[in-house]
Amino acid sequence: MLNDAEDDRLIAADIMGRTVRAPPQEIVQRLTRINAALVERLENRIDQQASAYSLFQTAIGLEAQVRERTAELKRALLELERSNVALSSAKEAAEKANSSKTRFLAAAGHDLLQPLYAAQLSMSTLLDMQADPGAAKLCRQVDRALVTIEAYLRSILDISKLDAGVVTPEFQSVALSDMFQSLDSDFRPMVERKKIKLRFRPTDMAVVSDPILLRRVLQNLVSNATRYTGEGGVFVGARRRGAQARIEVTDTGVGVAPQDIERIFEEFHRAHHGAGAQGGEGLGLGLSIVRRMSQALDHRVEVRSNPGRGSRFTVVAQLAEPDIPRSADFVFVENWARANDLSGRRILLVENDPDVMEATRWLLAQWGAHVITAPDLDTVRARLGEGASPDVIVADYHLDRDESGLQAIILARSIAQRDVPAVVVTADQGSEAIDLSRAAGCEFMRKPVKPAQLRAVLTHLLQA
Repeated sequence: MLNDAEDDRLIAADIMGRTVRAPPQEIVQRLTRINAALVERLENRIDQQASAYSLFQTAIGLEAQVRERTAELKRALLELERSNVALSSAKEAAEKANSSKTRFLAAAGHDLLQPLYAAQLSMSTLLDMQADPGAAKLCRQVDRALVTIEAYLRSILDISKLDAGVVTPEFQSVALSDMFQSLDSDFRPMVERKKIKLRFRPTDMAVVSDPILLRRVLQNLVSNATRYTGEGGVFVGARRRGAQARIEVTDTGVGVAPQDIERIFEEFHRAHHGAGAQGGEGLGLGLSIVRRMSQALDHRVEVRSNPGRGSRFTVVAQLAEPDIPRSADFVFVENWARANDLSGRRILLVENDPDVMEATRWLLAQWGAHVITAPDLDTVRARLGEGASPDVIVADYHLDRDESGLQAIILARSIAQRDVPAVVVTADQGSEAIDLSRAAGCEFMRKPVKPAQLRAVLTHLLQA
């Protein structure tokens, strides 16, 4: 194919070669056609250049729009990045605040329970001193209010400890019979006031669990069952299923609708209560604690319920060989009413909190005991150095200046030159206090301690 330049040369050569031979009219016609062809070619060239320029202008416009949209996108991404940083900072601050709150509640349990313990002891002493029935009734109302406050506070502390991850189960063989007896002792007064039945089926089974956490789980289940039962009663028992034990708490209470089964395990959820039930008295934390603690123990919790007919809560745990529980948290005395003879007994009370010390001293004195008080080791050494040898020791685990009640017990035993029976009382929820108390041959009780239980344990130690 010839290009335009070669085509032009050929046309020119043709014209020059034929001009001599062709007539003028034919020459004019040829030149006219050539001129038309050249004009058409020029117009095509112009159209092509115009199209190219138009495309160039369009490309420039599109490029400008792309630059503008890219700039807008960069601005949006930068703004989003700033928002994400702000949200991340706010989230981090919220998590830090929540973590600080949780750690504070988990660590401050001892200090929070101390004044409550003092108030309960003082109220118990005041109740024993009342001769007027009206004043005694008022004292009992205040005492019940203190017990309710204690339950709420313990629930909040339990949840805080679980959220903070400071609760670590100590698995061992836990005999269900001792635990059932302890729970029966705790709830017997309540069910007698409500005039409903409470029955624990005897069992020789033991499970692999943490005795303290498992007791809290069952305690919350029995408490929930008695609260929502107005007529009939509550039955607690255990069934053997292969390598597992199914611990069942069955009631004839108001029951739970199928759609509410999951919701009852949420914080602050309270079931609808019917006649005779006392659902309005709780915060709705009991079953939330049950779920959290059972998850920590790897125990499955099952629920079956019929509205208006009752419920059955089942805790599934691995069976264990029957053994003596390591924890003394649920020491059971067969007849608490017999535990009342402390007259003339010398009791060494080691307590660094002045209010708790005074309340406990008054309570022990009301029981006829002679009380020797000491807030620290130096005072123990001074008081017992005067020749006063105690019959039994009651010591708080945490004292001032990093001293401990166990050190006071060891010191007192050394001065007395005999193994004086002792009980360690503390609001500390850790396992270290239990282990050290057990190693020292001491009983262990958690604050707030019910006066009747303290009295019974002291009598038990003096009679052993």
